[in-house]
Amino acid sequence: MPFYKNSPLQKLIDTLPQQGKVCWIGVRTARKKEVLVLKTVEAITQKGLAGDHFSGSEGSKRQVTLIQQEHLGAIASFMQVKEVSAEMLRRNLVIQGINLLALKDKTFWVGEVLLEYTGECHPCSRMEEILGEGGYNAVRGYGGITARILNGGTISLGDALKVA
Repeated sequence: MPFYKNSPLQKLIDTLPQQGKVCWIGVRTARKKEVLVLKTVEAITQKGLAGDHFSGSEGSKRQVTLIQQEHLGAIASFMQVKEVSAEMLRRNLVIQGINLLALKDKTFWVGEVLLEYTGECHPCSRMEEILGEGGYNAVRGYGGITARILNGGTISLGDALKVA
């Protein structure tokens, strides 16, 4: 446990009354293939999302990837383009209205699915290919988070994200 366990800083870290909302869902059917955009997806406990090529990695820390809707605009601004879509960044869930990094060391619900924060979702070299020169650096710090599925179920557009 951190040295600030019972400190005022820990109280601030633990205070997260905001809720997010799922505003986009996608699965990557295969490496380098198009992203399939969905209205609902099945989250399989300790495996991944049904239909996603990362699914089946039991115990993996990267069973689900999430990115903030607000960061898509920031990345577009860094790239000096009008828009960057969720498909371009190849994440599974786009969430609006909550700072995903504030979920560090927490479990959280997305609809009926319980997820565990496992780390930041760093960009890969494909961002240069997809976004153009400088794409990798444009996504640094804005790539979202990774999570493990503790309790599976269905995730749908409009579902709330809230701390467990």
